[in-house]
Amino acid sequence: MKFSSAKADLIMKKKIKKNLIIDAANERIIFKIIDNNKTYTNDYENSRKNFDKFAVLLFKFLDKKMIGFDIVDKVLVNLGPGKFSSIRTSISTLKALNLIYKFKLYGFSSKEVEKYDYSKVLESLKKGKLIKKLIKPLYMS
Repeated sequence: MKFSSAKADLIMKKKIKKNLIIDAANERIIFKIIDNNKTYTNDYENSRKNFDKFAVLLFKFLDKKMIGFDIVDKVLVNLGPGKFSSIRTSISTLKALNLIYKFKLYGFSSKEVEKYDYSKVLESLKKGKLIKKLIKPLYMS
């Protein structure tokens, strides 16, 4: 069975596992997909209104990029220090999704991020230095 070039590209795109970074610890809620050398990012104001609909925003972002959790390999989430409710919301949402989709879930520190640059976080991931169990987030009072 032969596919058109566009359809073959779409099938290959879906087979390649992707990394997702979620950072809700600071002033912005950041969703970032890393697909080979390409990145796709959306950010939202970190407000009560937005973290109340955190899962909706996350799924809209993934739908917009035509990506489902079935092709997400690793999810990296900011454990703080940062905003209590936002960190708690992002971790609990991801733990629930992890029960269904079985992606690898890692935590990182706000200290590894400068001006929303996640290159240090990705380096830590490659070196195996990220936290695999999301038990002790660091909240700011």
